[in-house]
Amino acid sequence: MAKSEPTSLAQFGYAQELKRSLSLFDLVVYGLVSIDVISPFSIFGLVFNASHGMVPFIYVVGIMAMAFTAMSYATMSRAFPMAGSVYSYAGRGIGEVAGFIAGWAILLDYILIPTLVYVVCAIAIQTVIPSVPRFVWIVLILSFNTAVALSGIEPAARMNRLFLFLQLAFLTLFVVLAGIAIAHGVAHLSAAPFFQPGLITPGLIFGSLSIAVLSFLGFDGISTLAEEARGDALIGRATLIALFAAGALFILQTYIASLFVGVARFPPGEATDAAFYNVAGAVGGPAFKFIAALSKVLFAGAAVALAAQVATARLLFGMARDRKLPRFLSHVHPRRKVPDRAIIFVAIVTLLLGFALANQLELLTSMVNFGALTGFLMLHASVIVHFVWRQRSRVWLRHLVAPLVGFTIVAYVLLNMAAPAKIAGLAWLAIGIAGLIGLKLTGRRATLPA
Repeated sequence: MAKSEPTSLAQFGYAQELKRSLSLFDLVVYGLVSIDVISPFSIFGLVFNASHGMVPFIYVVGIMAMAFTAMSYATMSRAFPMAGSVYSYAGRGIGEVAGFIAGWAILLDYILIPTLVYVVCAIAIQTVIPSVPRFVWIVLILSFNTAVALSGIEPAARMNRLFLFLQLAFLTLFVVLAGIAIAHGVAHLSAAPFFQPGLITPGLIFGSLSIAVLSFLGFDGISTLAEEARGDALIGRATLIALFAAGALFILQTYIASLFVGVARFPPGEATDAAFYNVAGAVGGPAFKFIAALSKVLFAGAAVALAAQVATARLLFGMARDRKLPRFLSHVHPRRKVPDRAIIFVAIVTLLLGFALANQLELLTSMVNFGALTGFLMLHASVIVHFVWRQRSRVWLRHLVAPLVGFTIVAYVLLNMAAPAKIAGLAWLAIGIAGLIGLKLTGRRATLPA
């Protein structure tokens, strides 16, 4: 299999420059770290209130909803096994302009995710050690992750395994302590978190889903490692495995947490924002509550930021290689086989944005989601155009029904985002379109290799 990979990439006009060393296990681990298997911690209270306590039920629906997007990633990764994610898929599935718009849109997600995570980590650490300025923590964590990313894809993969192990160890401890508490009568098993027929309505489901679906963002980053995987088929398989594995963990942890909630609705503010951490305190006491917060910051936050930096650098590499971004970003280190200049560029941009947007967490989060969801829309459209329109495929389920359902779900969530996020996101797209026009006016068509 490995010997055939350079040929499959060469048929699209590219040389094999990155190192193919990632196994299916490595890709799945990367996907789980990118998603963040303890991501429900941050939004548990919000989803609980929106769903009237049926948080695990909403995550079941979320898995089914995001599965359509994962299927589209799997389909396009087989057709176009190259770095660049939705940029490559839309560019080759629909056309050059569509590819640029898709890549530019999801670049908003990829660039801002590490910024958001570093700021959140710095704020959390500063609450424990207030004497150290926030920017110091941003610089320290960013420097560590950048060094790991520059050292090669294999060291980054090993670091991902460590981060994932620590997250899973915490979740295991949470389940064990919760089981002990239930055995002592602190809480009782119930089916209510999964199903309350008198309360379920389409508005409740989709309103809650518009919040909960944010936990799943990140699995798409696997597609950026296509040129470093040992086989073309691994990307699609890893994407689906990571999505369903993360979803199962989401359901487990939110079901257990729901059993320890003693209110019908959390009051707004701190009670909602820190709902999961308060549950952790009820399960294991104040010390375990502190460990839960620390796990979210160190084990999950730093891991997600590293994964986002790796993915963003690959996206920049793919776009720069096609001359849709400055050419210097396509440089590959001759020994480590990583896009070193793109990695450094991401680090610089992240540092600047971290300083500029340190007090704009809500806007940052919304803009990240806008970029990701817009990229997903272009992904689903590329499946339909490439297979049904161009190739006249009659595989209706995979090439028409699945992407059409996925497109509809994503569009609904996108339309229901807050107005400031949509304004900021549309402004970002306008800047990208202006840049594309600039490319055209200077005579650089930046066509994709045949």
